[in-house]
Amino acid sequence: MGEKQIPIEGIDPGELLGAGGGYIKQISGKFPKLKVVARGSVLKVIGDEEEIGRFEQKLNRLFAYYEKFGHLSPEVIDQIYDNVMPVTEAPVDKDVIVFGNNGLIVRARTVNQQKLVQAYEKNDLLFAIGPAGSGKTYTAIALAVKALREKEVKRIILTRPAVEAGEKLGFLPGDLKEKLDPYLQPLYDALNDMIPPAKLARYMEDGTVQIAPLAYMRGRTLDNAFVILDEAQNTTLPQIKMFLTRMGKNARFIVTGDVTQIDLPRRADSGLRPTVGMLSGVRGIGIVEFDQRDIIRHPLVKYIVQAFDNHADEINLKEKE
Repeated sequence: MGEKQIPIEGIDPGELLGAGGGYIKQISGKFPKLKVVARGSVLKVIGDEEEIGRFEQKLNRLFAYYEKFGHLSPEVIDQIYDNVMPVTEAPVDKDVIVFGNNGLIVRARTVNQQKLVQAYEKNDLLFAIGPAGSGKTYTAIALAVKALREKEVKRIILTRPAVEAGEKLGFLPGDLKEKLDPYLQPLYDALNDMIPPAKLARYMEDGTVQIAPLAYMRGRTLDNAFVILDEAQNTTLPQIKMFLTRMGKNARFIVTGDVTQIDLPRRADSGLRPTVGMLSGVRGIGIVEFDQRDIIRHPLVKYIVQAFDNHADEINLKEKE
């Protein structure tokens, strides 16, 4: 009779245990002669030493699968423990980008989201332009998380221009970080869907994942990184040039923006459209235009966007007359 304490590594203990301890019960059921007790970030295993060795070997394969694909399910556990599926394989679904937290499957759900994923395979710099709710940023962050998991890059850097959408930063409470965090919250939200909380906290602490305002990019060379500039319609031409020229070795850049939601004092100062025009046709640069068909928020959002677009067209027409 032996006893061994096995640390839970590379996975949040809550993810391994599953809802109501379901996953650990399923795993324990594969070794009925062993007693398995979960205590915090450690599994205590009691039984025959040879059987404990086999248990640990299977558990390490499960950890390796989670490290690569970021999710577990009863089916995955069965396939790994029954030697049906190697840890290098995941369930086949061509539209799946990453497996997120709590069973979330992040897919390319629309035609243009699929185009963005396909364009990523062929280009180091991508522009994703389109209306609110079309999944531009979310898809881009999913691609970044996938690249990090597959060790294509060493870090993810997400940035936004700190431009006030009708509010004034100076009147917000707190220090500079506390003033800017609300502008960066959509990026945190997407990451929280795709990376377990404990692991994301570690990544944020050691710099594997960085979220910062655009001004903080000045002077940096971004090597081995997946970098996303969000809300790029609120950058001026010099700012977007500064950002794009940060691109270093083995870097992947995605620029997202909605040219109908420019918050700069003068709309004409936005550098996004001119930049896309200048770089169109350059090898290694992809441009994907999203539209109302890609909007996947509440069904009413499509009609809201259409109504505002129609209103803008009417104003432009009157100005021309």
